[in-house]
Amino acid sequence: MKNTIMLFAILVSSFSFAQIQPEPPYIEVTGTADKEIIPDKIYISIHLTERYDGKKNITLEEQDIALKKGLTKLGIDLKELSLSGANADYMTIKWKRKDALNQANYQLLVNNATAVSNVFQLLDELDIKNAYIEKVDHSKIEQLKQEVRIEAIKAAKQKADYLLTAINEKTGNALIVRENEQQYYPVYAANMRMDKRESSLSSNNEPVPEIEFQKIKINASVYVKFSIQK
Repeated sequence: MKNTIMLFAILVSSFSFAQIQPEPPYIEVTGTADKEIIPDKIYISIHLTERYDGKKNITLEEQDIALKKGLTKLGIDLKELSLSGANADYMTIKWKRKDALNQANYQLLVNNATAVSNVFQLLDELDIKNAYIEKVDHSKIEQLKQEVRIEAIKAAKQKADYLLTAINEKTGNALIVRENEQQYYPVYAANMRMDKRESSLSSNNEPVPEIEFQKIKINASVYVKFSIQK
């Protein structure tokens, strides 16, 4: 009984001491970082439809062959051209069976604005009117996101350092690190600026438009609670 009372007294004493123990000094900061990157994955949607040129019927298969030949001449790997849409598997089967089709949707992946310009010039030559840039992205987007997060937490440490230096204090260990929601802005509708290039001429002796894409934006914000060294 005596031992039990002593143990209870020790527990009460410890709890009371913890209650009155002052919280160590700390500083709370938020570090931010952002990055803008030029996309290197540009997705072009191409829609082929059987059509008539005068009295001549230009079949879908003829357009498909002409498109692939043209892309090959441009140095584009045909592996980057794929049937798209919910009916892609259905269209693939129809091609293999040589059944008649009157339309097909493709998605083409290229990696720079020059390739985009060349592709659209080819499509114009083939009289393929229904094509547009579906979206753009970057091949190393996850790595870039991590880099921005690291820059954000470094910015938090730098902020704590210069704020505490102003009052002759030093930053201690991180007590809490919490990442705020990271913002990533993929571009689904490419913002193209068409500038005239004097050095490159099209078949009509007109300057070939230079295409520039809206940059992809990545933002990161990290909250950190640092102790203040004594």
